[in-house]
Amino acid sequence: MTFTNPQGTRGAHQPRGRFLAGRNRRAARRAGRSAGGPLALTTIGRKTGQERSAPVGGFPDGDGGWIVVASAAGARANPAWYLNLAAHPDRATVTTGGRTVPVVAEELHGAERAAAWRVVTTTSPGFAGYQARTDRELPVIRLTPRA
Repeated sequence: MTFTNPQGTRGAHQPRGRFLAGRNRRAARRAGRSAGGPLALTTIGRKTGQERSAPVGGFPDGDGGWIVVASAAGARANPAWYLNLAAHPDRATVTTGGRTVPVVAEELHGAERAAAWRVVTTTSPGFAGYQARTDRELPVIRLTPRA
């Protein structure tokens, strides 16, 4: 469960501030209520230890798990939720369709990443555009339900 993707040197501007934080909280609540749409990913803050929720696009990954991409819309830096997962990969939850599932996060590398990336970009071609905006390799993470 190694999280190794460093920050890039170029990329799109990553939005910040109170407005974004409020918008993400509302979007995460909506995402968690709807089935088949975005997921509400809840992580434990690496600095604060507090729960943080973010809406993320999830792709089904057999056995009830999901694949998510830390794209930040092609920003130079990884999104905060990725850094939180790296710090606490076994303390995250996914909410979708009104149900909450505790998950373990694992960053994919090599052939596993390539196979998952093909599924992601085939299903949602916009992720290929995000990759083109930045020089960092977008992290691909598998979220597996905890036993």
